[in-house]
Amino acid sequence: MANVARVLIVGGGIGGLATAVGLQQRRIDVEIVEKMERSEVYHVGIIVQGNFLHALGKLGLAEKAMAAGFPYDGFHNYDTENNHLFSQPPIYMGDGDFPAFLGLTRPALHKIQLDAAKDAGIPLHLGASFSKIEDKGDSVEVAFTDGRIGKYDLVIGADGWNSDVRRLLMGDEHAPQYTGQGVWRCNVPRPESMKDMTLYRGKPGGTTGLVPLTKETMYVFHVCGEPGNPRFAPETLADELCKRLEGYKGPVEAVRELVTDPLQVVYRPLYAGLVPAPWNRGRIVLLGDAVHSSTPHMGQGAALAVESAVVLSEELAEAPDLDTALANYVNRRFERSKQVVEGSRAIGDHEMNPNDGLDVPALFGRVYQTLSQPL
Repeated sequence: MANVARVLIVGGGIGGLATAVGLQQRRIDVEIVEKMERSEVYHVGIIVQGNFLHALGKLGLAEKAMAAGFPYDGFHNYDTENNHLFSQPPIYMGDGDFPAFLGLTRPALHKIQLDAAKDAGIPLHLGASFSKIEDKGDSVEVAFTDGRIGKYDLVIGADGWNSDVRRLLMGDEHAPQYTGQGVWRCNVPRPESMKDMTLYRGKPGGTTGLVPLTKETMYVFHVCGEPGNPRFAPETLADELCKRLEGYKGPVEAVRELVTDPLQVVYRPLYAGLVPAPWNRGRIVLLGDAVHSSTPHMGQGAALAVESAVVLSEELAEAPDLDTALANYVNRRFERSKQVVEGSRAIGDHEMNPNDGLDVPALFGRVYQTLSQPL
């Protein structure tokens, strides 16, 4: 074991909660600090795949995720006129009897992870962050914004793409960069006929998709170029999404009529970045979007975070010392993460510049072949 008995995780999102559960299962004391005052997430959906479920299964949570979501095995591609282009055969990743894809609401996943952390008795401090982190060599001393002071064997920065921990360690040198695109999402009722993900391609700058989430709901997403990284007033979000869905025929045209409430629409600009190895500075290490921030074009952001949580937990429990554990962690995760981050970015660039010659199906095939390999 890497002589790590007490760990602080900064960030209570997908990666932070997964790491906390993984460490607690290995009898390592862990606590989480989360600067949000309430442990909540935005209400739209995500797409996850077999490798995500495989990693979540190592935490004992895969069955709960499948029960809360909508499993499916393929996706179909149409043009803007609703003419069928091609259907993607199922690609299964990870061992176990997992579907190729799972549509899942973000709040459902958060509840599964949060309940697991609570059941394990993991302390979660909300509405607070660190004011100072000092690596003492044999420990890390942390001063918190709520006045507490703690001493830990390791601090894990799992605080998202705009990570304060990464900024503390590295400044802005490796901060994710705006890609030129944004993603719009809105949950709507699911018709009985919508049983797989359907993508609509051909509109300049992006792609629209319909994704089943539950027996009752699905979500529409639209990824498109957003020059200048604009910001939108909350009350305009429904109108702005409807503008971007103009011109589509078939199901998207019908869904567009359902997008009326701006409070149900979520817009996020897309950022991407990969921190070069090593991912730690002494006893402080990065995880998830803080170190490998990906756009959603391959549906792998959540998977990368949970995979990294599993691998780091394994290494801290099994490696002979901390330096070896952290080196093994980045060695096991870097190439896999690099392929997803760069591949997803390439697809987004291709959507904005479709004459770049990129063979998108071949790219998916190469990356998915990597993701189908053991962690």
